[in-house]
Amino acid sequence: MLLIYCPYCEETRDEDEFSYQGEAHITRPLEPENLSDTEWGDYLFFRTNPRGLHHEMWQHTVGCRKYFNMTRHTVSYEILETYRIGEQATVAPASADSATAEGAC
Repeated sequence: MLLIYCPYCEETRDEDEFSYQGEAHITRPLEPENLSDTEWGDYLFFRTNPRGLHHEMWQHTVGCRKYFNMTRHTVSYEILETYRIGEQATVAPASADSATAEGAC
């Protein structure tokens, strides 16, 4: 069971109160009508899914119901930080080269 800190409620709660919402910091295309079907499909469905540090979006579904971002290690499940939507992460994920050095597939 993960213990997750909600940056809005300012409380640490059980994972059961939260819902994973996907990869964080994905920018919507400015002119989606100008994208090809392949480009639009890539935006909608393809994510990086890294092994190692990853920025994720979560929702405190049982508490304040607000969305926030989290930096989490996908192998160890260690949560390094949570931060509000619109704020910048203080921990940056490693480059793809260092993920390969960790044994990524």
